[in-house]
Amino acid sequence: MAKAKVKPLNDKVLVKRLEAEEVTRGGIVLPDTAKEKPREGKILAIGDGKLLENGKRALFQVKVGDRVLFSSYSGTDIKIEGEEYLILSEDDVLAVIEG
Repeated sequence: MAKAKVKPLNDKVLVKRLEAEEVTRGGIVLPDTAKEKPREGKILAIGDGKLLENGKRALFQVKVGDRVLFSSYSGTDIKIEGEEYLILSEDDVLAVIEG
């Protein structure tokens, strides 16, 4: 079966959330129901950029492959072929994690 491809539109980005911590710093193992949704992910695809009034597209500050931090309640969760992803606006990306 062919893998589905998702192409975000305009200033949207497709993000794969990084896995949540399973053990606290104190060594307590967390059940799935107690884990927070990670606010960190990897950008898998980007749109063409926000359409400006002059008809040109704004350049993205992020690129495919970047590890990013984003707001807790931003974006839309989607599921494609059993995998969970997040589509969000570039404005919802708070920072790029370097290194």
